[in-house]
Amino acid sequence: MAVHWTREQRYRRLDTVDPKEYDELVEHVANAPWRQKYHVQPLAGLLNDPNGFSWFNGQYHLFYQWFPLGPAHGLKYWYHTVSDDLVTFENKGIALSPDTAYDSHGVYSGSALQAGDDLMLFYTGNTRDDKWLRTPYQCMAQMNKDGEFSKWELPVITGVPEGYTQELRDPKLWNENGTYYCVIGAQRDNMTGAALLYRSADLHAWEFIGEVQTDHTDFGYMWECPDLFTVDGTDILVFSPLGLKPEGLSRSNLFHAGYLSGTFDVDTGAFNHEPFQELDYGFDFYAPQTMEGPDGERILIAWMAIPQLPYPTDKDGWANCMTLPRVLTVEDGQLKQRLPKSWDKPEEDASHWQGEIGRQPELLPFGGDCYELQAKLSDVTAREMHIDLRVREMEYSRITYNSETQTLVFDRMHSGEPVNASEGHTRTVTLSRPLERLRILVDISSVEIFVNDGDTVMTSRIFPGEDSTGIRIQAAEGTAELEFHHWPLDGIAFKEERVLDKEPKTT
Repeated sequence: MAVHWTREQRYRRLDTVDPKEYDELVEHVANAPWRQKYHVQPLAGLLNDPNGFSWFNGQYHLFYQWFPLGPAHGLKYWYHTVSDDLVTFENKGIALSPDTAYDSHGVYSGSALQAGDDLMLFYTGNTRDDKWLRTPYQCMAQMNKDGEFSKWELPVITGVPEGYTQELRDPKLWNENGTYYCVIGAQRDNMTGAALLYRSADLHAWEFIGEVQTDHTDFGYMWECPDLFTVDGTDILVFSPLGLKPEGLSRSNLFHAGYLSGTFDVDTGAFNHEPFQELDYGFDFYAPQTMEGPDGERILIAWMAIPQLPYPTDKDGWANCMTLPRVLTVEDGQLKQRLPKSWDKPEEDASHWQGEIGRQPELLPFGGDCYELQAKLSDVTAREMHIDLRVREMEYSRITYNSETQTLVFDRMHSGEPVNASEGHTRTVTLSRPLERLRILVDISSVEIFVNDGDTVMTSRIFPGEDSTGIRIQAAEGTAELEFHHWPLDGIAFKEERVLDKEPKTT
């Protein structure tokens, strides 16, 4: 596979490529190591931002940014998957292709919302001129109940407001009291990030209201993937600011994703908010997007990667996957993230272990490479406690809880194939209360850790050997009582059969 991708390689359209080349890549990727069992992932090539996450026609719809010809950021398509339960997803094929004058260099990120009988897809069309200068267009397409796509002939927002650069993208659409609104990620002329607010009565004519007015006038050089919504009476602005520096134990990744919470005035754009908070404290989490579920719940999903960083799967012709969906709530002023109830499993199907742990390491009587593990702690006198996942000899991924500092650390120094070692081997979060529960989801090449019933989440990719399947526990300077419940998840298979790719029509 190519290591350094030329512009010509990255901007080839799929329909200009010999089908045999793509078929061979798909076949190669299907047999590659580290393919996930229950996370949304590409058949081949590179997956990035989630797009158009929505409920429509009795199903969940998830689109994502996709470059089909290798693990590079190239000419982007929207790929379409559906689910009945947010557990198993099924590929449906290409939804939108870069095939018009307004998206010639990529169908960039956006959102979806039902209007009438159709699902409206609002996205940024990326274009470049002969000097490779960018011009963005905010474009609309729609999908009917038969799954047929059509693009609107002209963009609905052209140009950039005065005071901003051409870095304008990722519209997030919603309807409030019969009026349509969207926020779009932007960059000011002074190279600082912002989110811009627009409104429309009919989805065709859009009025620029102004910036979402926050306290952050110099907070990174671009805000990507903004999302504005209300949960349990609290207004929340989610965005991915580029260019933040580390701050204590926070913001350790190259790029970040987080939120502001408070009270938002949709008529003026004024936002009275609390300090910025990260959404996830692991290694690999970016560009989250939310949707309103069929019962009014707010559900989030994100790209399980960090932009501009390589991953061990690159050499096999594919890169990246999605996180598991998370239901958001606000309880006692705190944003909580939990798996949907469809992920709950019968107690009688679990394997159990309960006991006291101390200085002597102990292997649990179950393990694997694809499972859910729930842990309950009590009577903790130990200064530190370790849970090692995907264990084999000197290979393991370690969760460490320090009861004195009330911190949780995820360490992938010994996880297997190195992952971006220059970015460090540990991620640490300070907990708001002592550790009582962990819910851990392990797939072939990922770990998602839900802490204290969703107070905190840590999401990371790992790339261990296929024989690394043990679970090991140990305490230091004291003991702890632990109770474990373990469910194998090998039977949850993402439906990734290849489907025929259909080009949408323009209307």
